Amino acid sequence: MPAADVTREDLKRVEDRVEFVAQEVDGEKLLSRYILKQARQNGDDLVAVKTRVDRIEEKVDRLETKVDRLETEMRGLKSDLNGLRSEFNSSQEKLPGMIAEVMREVLRETRR
Repeated sequence: MPAADVTREDLKRVEDRVEFVAQEVDGEKLLSRYILKQARQNGDDLVAVKTRVDRIEEKVDRLETKVDRLETEMRGLKSDLNGLRSEFNSSQEKLPGMIAEVMREVLRETRR
């Protein structure tokens, strides 16, 4: 078999290529580790955000219940107020007669 004519320059080029490939592999490992670390941190952050959102949802639900109760009470108050207004209007029509009757009673009592 004939001897291969390999020069130092050829060996240097091969060595450079091998070193380049080794650096790429190391770089990919670093990148993979970084991505894995970020994914874990993002997962933890998502869990924290979900916990906070759950708490906020509970508070909103409680507020919604309170608002519903207030609406019910407001409807009742409005109904009572309308009843009082109606009563007042009808009694206002009778008011002069009621005053006259009370004045007659007072006068009767003072004459006695």
